[in-house]
Amino acid sequence: MSKFSYQAEHHAPQEQIWNWHNRPGAFRRLMPEWEQIIPMNSGGIENDAEVIFKVAIGPIRRTWIAKHHSVIPGESFADRMVKGPFGAWNHVHQFSTTGEGMTTICDDIEYKLPLHFLTGWSVGITVLPRIRQMFKYRSARIDNDLKQIQATAEQPRQKVLVSGSTGMIGLQLCAFLETAGHDVHRLLRPNSKLPADVNSEKIIRWNDRTGEILEGDMNGFDTIIHLAGAGIGDKRWSKKRKQLVRDSRVIPTENLSNLITKLERPPKTLMCGSAIGFYGDRGKEELTETSSAGDDFLADLCSQWEKATCKAKEAGIRVLNLRSGIVITPLGGALVKLLLPAKLGAGGPVGGGRQIQSWISLDDEVFAIHHLMMNDSCEGAYNLTSPNALSQKKFAKILGRVLRRPAFMLLPGFMIKLLFGEMGQKLVLEGQNVQPKRLQESGFKFTYTDLEMCLRTCLGKMK
Repeated sequence: MSKFSYQAEHHAPQEQIWNWHNRPGAFRRLMPEWEQIIPMNSGGIENDAEVIFKVAIGPIRRTWIAKHHSVIPGESFADRMVKGPFGAWNHVHQFSTTGEGMTTICDDIEYKLPLHFLTGWSVGITVLPRIRQMFKYRSARIDNDLKQIQATAEQPRQKVLVSGSTGMIGLQLCAFLETAGHDVHRLLRPNSKLPADVNSEKIIRWNDRTGEILEGDMNGFDTIIHLAGAGIGDKRWSKKRKQLVRDSRVIPTENLSNLITKLERPPKTLMCGSAIGFYGDRGKEELTETSSAGDDFLADLCSQWEKATCKAKEAGIRVLNLRSGIVITPLGGALVKLLLPAKLGAGGPVGGGRQIQSWISLDDEVFAIHHLMMNDSCEGAYNLTSPNALSQKKFAKILGRVLRRPAFMLLPGFMIKLLFGEMGQKLVLEGQNVQPKRLQESGFKFTYTDLEMCLRTCLGKMK
């Protein structure tokens, strides 16, 4: 049997770290973004509870079933693979107090590859690098999550309803809120499918185009976070697609805003997604929340989207409009589209590369939403972007460096227009230098302000 050990010290009491691991959402938070793992079931930390997920082994997805055993609550537990890609796998987690408010987690793994007598020699190439990156990531994720949770530890936990909970941001937001101890429910459209690892009892279904509640009760929530909408960059923009993008945002937001004002126990807070497309193409001009709106399709869409919350605001509900930048993660969005050409050495400047890209890590997107949710003095529009926007040319150069690939091959702007039409023009060839002025003034501290560190963490390329 081969062995691997990893030890990390965390600035949190042992009980708090154990509770974080034992809450719904912890497994999804621990899984590295680049691994593309799909959780199917994640039982609590108790003997014989099963954790089931799908993991990519090269081009093939395999089902991994692990069963917890040897559980000593608050101190240690182990999980043994009963089905999966390894010949054997047993992982022991031990938690110990190593100082005032300090906890050390020791992970010890015994494993062997299938046909170990033939393949065992390869573990240093095929297994160990992947495991090392995974545990570096897990350790950083635990630290970062706990830091955010500790900042609001003295405040009451909230009952939260999230729309768009099955999307790239929504999945990680719900998982984080659960590990932070909040009571998380999902607002779903009639045909939306719930992820297999999510509690199916904590849902509300509604017709987002009419505002009719089909299942459940929307009374009594502290905060509603509305993130749903058709993907802006998923398909080429035809007239029909642009109408869908608009209607999937403006109409449901108007319906939700009107609906919650009529509840017996309305929410205290409504947080609604928006985007930095609000500002239009502004070159290198530094933009803050007080900057004027642009005059193109995306700017008009974002303006209508934000105005659709006016009924809730007039009713005295605290409303926040979240103007998100480019969210950096291999789980979806812009980075996924860039990775293949970048890995092939074709990730150079696009259309000259001078356009400014305002980005934010997936973690900071989630943390910023939680920060604003927990701060009653915050309301209105907030830019969710890193304070360090940079040119597309520099972005490509950093991505190439992280992937160890050249990044000098030019892609002319006319090719983007030919391939993607207006959508490519607006999302790739234009840009904005958007600064998170109000977010920073509210006391939010970014986890990732350096793009290279962000990319190395989410792509498993940490030094």
